[in-house]
Amino acid sequence: MDINNYDKVFETVRDIEKNVVKTHINRLEELDKLMPANPVFFCITNTTKHSFEYVSKNFHHATGLDPKKMKEEGMNYWWSRFHPEEADLWVNILGELMQFTMGKVPFEDRKRVSYIWNYSIKNVNGEYMNITQHTTPMYFDDQGKPVIGLAHYTVTGKGERLPLKATAMILNANDIYETIFHKNFSKEQAEQNLSNREIDVLRLVAEGLNNQEVANKLYISLHTVQTHRRNIMAKSNCNNVTELIAKYIREGVL
Repeated sequence: MDINNYDKVFETVRDIEKNVVKTHINRLEELDKLMPANPVFFCITNTTKHSFEYVSKNFHHATGLDPKKMKEEGMNYWWSRFHPEEADLWVNILGELMQFTMGKVPFEDRKRVSYIWNYSIKNVNGEYMNITQHTTPMYFDDQGKPVIGLAHYTVTGKGERLPLKATAMILNANDIYETIFHKNFSKEQAEQNLSNREIDVLRLVAEGLNNQEVANKLYISLHTVQTHRRNIMAKSNCNNVTELIAKYIREGVL
C-alpha cells in the first residue's frame, strides 16, 4: 500500500482532543465485556496517527490475530494483512469518499454521515476473509475532515473475493439512513449496481419494515417502494427476500 496516498487523504491537524476519545473508550470497554464471541468486532480509529485507540476482544475471535499487536502497531499492521490486489484500490476508495464528503456534504451535516466499504484481510491461518467495515466519524478537524471514527467490522465469509464497493449514508429527519453515495470500484465486476434509493429501500426491508413503513420513513409513495422492490429483485437474480438480504450483506451493501 502507498502510505503517502493515504496521508494525502487525511492530511490534517495532529493534535486531537483526547477527552472525547477517552469517554468513548470507557463506554466501549463496558459494552465489550457483555459481547459474546462472534465475527463482529469494533475499533476506534485515528486517521492522523495511523492508530487504533481501542480494539475490541472479538477481534481475535473473528480473525485469529492478536489484538495487542493490532493496537501496538496500528494501521500499518492491519494494512499488511490486506490482499495485495486491493490495498491501493482501497486507498483510492477512501480518497473518493473524502472528496465527496468535503465537496458535497455541508459542514454541519457531516456528523450525520456514516460510511461502509469492504476488502479482504488475511487471517491467522493465511486465508483471505471478506470484511465489511462500517465507520461513523466521532471527531472532526477544523476543516471538517473526520479524524476519529468508530469502526465496526464484520467477517462475511472467506475464499471468493467480493467486488469492492463503498457507500455513504446520512441520517434524515426521521433519523433513518439515506444513501448519498454508492459505487462499485471493481471494474471487472459487470453486475448492475443498485441505485441509492434502492439501497435505502433494501436496508429498511432488511430491518423488517413493511412497504408502507418504508414509504413513511423515506418520504416516498407506497407505489414507489413497490417499484423499487421489483427492480431490486430483478437486478439481484435472487428468488426471495431472505436470499436477497443475505447477498447484499455479504457484498457489503447493507
